[in-house]
Amino acid sequence: MARKKKTMGVFTWIILLSVVGGFGFLSWWSWATKPFSTSGNSVKITISPGTTAAQLAEELQERQLIRSAGMFQLLARERRDNFKLYVGDYQIAPTMSPKEMIEHLISGSTSLDTNMVTIPEGYTTEQIIELLVQKGIGSKGGLTKVVTEDSFPYEFLKDAPQGIHRLEGYLFPNTYDIPVETSPHEAIDLLLRQFAKELTPEVQKQLVSMKLSVAQWVILGSLIEKEAVRESDRALIASVLFNRLKINQPLQIDATIQFLLGTPKPKLTYQDLQIPSPYNTYLHAGYPPGPIASPGHASLQAVLNPAQTDFRYYVAKKDGYHVFAKTYAEHLKNVELYQ
Repeated sequence: MARKKKTMGVFTWIILLSVVGGFGFLSWWSWATKPFSTSGNSVKITISPGTTAAQLAEELQERQLIRSAGMFQLLARERRDNFKLYVGDYQIAPTMSPKEMIEHLISGSTSLDTNMVTIPEGYTTEQIIELLVQKGIGSKGGLTKVVTEDSFPYEFLKDAPQGIHRLEGYLFPNTYDIPVETSPHEAIDLLLRQFAKELTPEVQKQLVSMKLSVAQWVILGSLIEKEAVRESDRALIASVLFNRLKINQPLQIDATIQFLLGTPKPKLTYQDLQIPSPYNTYLHAGYPPGPIASPGHASLQAVLNPAQTDFRYYVAKKDGYHVFAKTYAEHLKNVELYQ
């Protein structure tokens, strides 16, 4: 009959390693068992099937949630009879000690009285409101009132239009960890503060050198966000937009028509392109009155760093990429080939 292998507990490790390392080990132990910081929001940690304690420990250390992956594994090993990695999304805060994290994971609880909310790139204000309501953050009426009426201390909103689209484009897409007690005003302000972080001094200098206002930057970013499917196309689409603006050629962006319709259509008709609105970029040259969605970081950066081309046309292929052309004749050939 095989003997059951004995394992050393945490205190056995302490005695053994203290003999070897003396006070150095005890000092490390004291340091490594403390929370990573005394402040900071919780973040989402996803445990997938097959994830090991070692892999989890490395991720927690890389994301600056624990001080030592080794200490986390040591404590997890001590709780081996109870410690199981339940698959799911967990809210882990840097203010938690490694022991508290392990207890939290053992409980299988995926909540820390917060709502994890991911705002996708390209969402409109109305879609963002609906998402926040689904997550239990305010009511549709309350959030709509905040968006349309509340004041916010941001210079970039000084010329914002009135109505539901007042904050369009500035509710920055990101993953937010929002406490359950957050008010609708605080939730909207959180998204606006995140956009403000994009507007760095370097970006402001670049906008001045490009003779772009913040509003124009966000408008173009929103057009790129809605038009581009593939990352490599963003800078190319930006070049098309700038090339058209230079010669006062209508931008002819289908996404602005979809914005007018509210509910996207699989294919636009000729009648759709005749909708009388300043947002109709087929009928009106220049910029639309405002952004048509919330652009992400990549689309905003594409505006600041457009490709240097002579392209003025593009057509979408079935794989999501676009084919670009310099002349209308070339464009018609591409339409025939790919549509």
